[in-house]
Amino acid sequence: MVSCEKAPLTRLRIDKWLWAARFYKTRSLAVDAIHAGHIKLNGNTIKPARELCAGDRLDLAIGENRWTIEVSGLDEQRRPASEAQQLYAETPESRARRLAIKEALRLAPTPGSELRGRPTKKARRQIRGFNEGF
Repeated sequence: MVSCEKAPLTRLRIDKWLWAARFYKTRSLAVDAIHAGHIKLNGNTIKPARELCAGDRLDLAIGENRWTIEVSGLDEQRRPASEAQQLYAETPESRARRLAIKEALRLAPTPGSELRGRPTKKARRQIRGFNEGF
């Protein structure tokens, strides 16, 4: 008699885990990030085929966000976000750093963010005058 139950995973490719944990939308995006050096495993740069196991520490750079997480579970399938968040635990220092950056960005908006739509006639004249000066 053959058992249909699968044995629990002990190792999984890092690109597949990043996809399953919902850090990247596709595995190819995860591979590109690994090749670019945005993902470090226990402080070392890695290759996409590197196997990951529970307890490993990952440093992720996704856009402006910097994550430091510890892998707490493995799953080959992509699940809902609530289940995917159970695959890792973010360190308190990483969470505090991300929240501080988020708060700083909220308090200091980017220059020009209040501008909407096309320039007015007056603004176009100023732009033209500025450009003709060079």
